Amino acid sequence: MSRDEVTRILESNRKIVSPNGIDETVKVRINGIDQWLSIRGKDRRNPILLFLHGGPASPAMPEAYTFQTPWEDYFTVVQWDQRGAGKTYAANSEQAMAPGMTVDGMTDDAAQVVQYLRQHYGKQKIFLLGHSWGTVLGVHLAQLHPDWFYAYISVGQVVNGRRNEEVGYAFALREALAHDNAQAVRELKAMAPYPGPKLTLDNIGVRSKWEMYYGGLAYGRQDYQFEDDAESLSPDYGKADLAAIGNGSLYSLNHLLQPLLAVDFDHTTQFDCPVIVFVGRHDYTTAHELTEKWFGDIHAPSKRLVTFADSAHMIMQEQPGRFLMHLVTDALPLAQKAGDAAPAEVTRDQ
Repeated sequence: MSRDEVTRILESNRKIVSPNGIDETVKVRINGIDQWLSIRGKDRRNPILLFLHGGPASPAMPEAYTFQTPWEDYFTVVQWDQRGAGKTYAANSEQAMAPGMTVDGMTDDAAQVVQYLRQHYGKQKIFLLGHSWGTVLGVHLAQLHPDWFYAYISVGQVVNGRRNEEVGYAFALREALAHDNAQAVRELKAMAPYPGPKLTLDNIGVRSKWEMYYGGLAYGRQDYQFEDDAESLSPDYGKADLAAIGNGSLYSLNHLLQPLLAVDFDHTTQFDCPVIVFVGRHDYTTAHELTEKWFGDIHAPSKRLVTFADSAHMIMQEQPGRFLMHLVTDALPLAQKAGDAAPAEVTRDQ
């Protein structure tokens, strides 16, 4: 089958046909550039959940079809291709995007996206879900505007950029030694002491390769091919969009790698909105130990830590059913209490 045939089938299979549903891919002018949003849900009465993707510049929109469709029964889910990523990268010149390619600039982009969603869909509050790099923007935004959010949902939290590299490297070296992997040991020890005073993209690539090989990105998997394969068949991305992912990633890392490594949320622990933290027990892309320690220090109106036993960093793909269950049981009630949800099913016992 051709790619066009496969994407047509996938698109038809997940088509939203409910009368109160929404399925839009829109281009919104934000902070001087065109930015793309996918907005999907079975019932507009449901609360909005904004997904802040990782990377930098690793859009979740092209692979969202592999995990998101059941979410759309309970939430209106928004995938946003951030400045420098995916469709948004393809829609703008690098020169036009450059002024906002900072943590502060992209946090303000995210704030404008939230304001657009609140105003366009008549919502007082929404859910904010950050994954990996997206947690950097998520923490900043939740700190700045807690009254906009039912909860900040953290998935694969970046707590301390340099400490995270140190812990991930130690995990990879420990596993390489335990498995007598001479090549891995040689490559990793050649970078010692890691991360060192000046951390390069090449060195990060070596650490990432071996950390991934030993399941620190996706538990039980040695690479990311399953994700790349899913992206290649995305019903939401054309070939030009797919080509933009790699180019956007390189462009974004040139701007954002050092700011990412400089992240330090060790003492950013006071939140004025509820906080829900999802952790993969085997995550060493954003080391789970650091997130668990950080969670213990958080003060918030309410907080909950959920540890997924058979996941690393890609929890929504690794344990999608359990991920959804916790979205529904831990997050959704916060919106239901405010009357911001479609009616539940009618049940009858006999």
